[in-house]
Amino acid sequence: MGCSIAGIIDEKGNRFSGEKIICAIKKMYLRANGLGGGFAGYGIYPGNKDDFCFHIIYNDEPVQKNTENYLKHDFEIVKGEPIPTRTVKSIVNRPLLWRYFLHVKDEIKKQFYEMTEEDIVMRSVMKINGAQTGAYVISSGKNMGIFKGVGYAADIGEFYKLEEYSGYCWLAHDRFPTNTPGWWGGAHPFGLLNFSIVHNGEISSYGINKRYLEEFGYQLTLHTDSEAILYLFDLLLRKHKLPMSLAHKILCPPLWSEIEKMPADEKKFYETLRIIYGSALINGPSAIIVSDGKRMFGFTDRIKLRPLVAARNGSKFYLASEECAIQEVCPLKKGDVFFPKVGEPAIGSLG
Repeated sequence: MGCSIAGIIDEKGNRFSGEKIICAIKKMYLRANGLGGGFAGYGIYPGNKDDFCFHIIYNDEPVQKNTENYLKHDFEIVKGEPIPTRTVKSIVNRPLLWRYFLHVKDEIKKQFYEMTEEDIVMRSVMKINGAQTGAYVISSGKNMGIFKGVGYAADIGEFYKLEEYSGYCWLAHDRFPTNTPGWWGGAHPFGLLNFSIVHNGEISSYGINKRYLEEFGYQLTLHTDSEAILYLFDLLLRKHKLPMSLAHKILCPPLWSEIEKMPADEKKFYETLRIIYGSALINGPSAIIVSDGKRMFGFTDRIKLRPLVAARNGSKFYLASEECAIQEVCPLKKGDVFFPKVGEPAIGSLG
């Protein structure tokens, strides 16, 4: 069965209620077991759109105090507050849930002059998640946030009052963990800066992906293979500044048996990619949806062992594990739905 994933982006940038993505993911509740659910929303903080927004999970108040002292060293805290929630009977053992709107201090930018603001934020996220035991930064982008926890996704959406938020892009995940624990930090989506990811499947290349990422300063502390996929996108798109089409060819290249049959120039191109970025290849049964706030991007593994359906209707582009989830929120006409082919991405973009 596996997890369920879904995503909606309005390509004209029109904002819509989080209630729509809750309805889509709820339709596929039989694919989950209540051990993790969550959402990512873009465009949800227009009043603080130029601030980095950290959503942080704390185990207790002493950890929160230590983490806030660290944040004050690197950032001007524009605003810090609990993330609004409501009582939901099925959501129990909740941690402390806070959000902070931040600016990188000028003296920190001068001290780390060789780093971009995004690099400084990434450094802070890695330090908190790796060194501050009991504190986990679950999102750190601008004008976006991740809301997740232990429970079915529909209950998590109700818990966080997502119907009160409006955004132009939403991702959702309902979890069925098979080899990692169900805990608040381990639920999907995973986020770093403006990137967020939801994933159905298992990554058998996690070990080599993890070692490769550590060479570039990433610390994988959340005990899940999906975290590695997230950081690979950040590395290829943000740090290496590769176009999305090329990043996809690195992460999900043709099989060697297919490369051998290609014309000489094309064969040389893929051989070069495999030599340079071989450790970034992701293997294993997977369906993945990623967003960076400008695009929503979905693809499957190289032999499509996990399902993914796409649709476009009006200005909205949809991705989901099952067509019924899209039909639930948008009556589709013939020709609206398509099934991404093996090795081909499905992309919705602003503008």
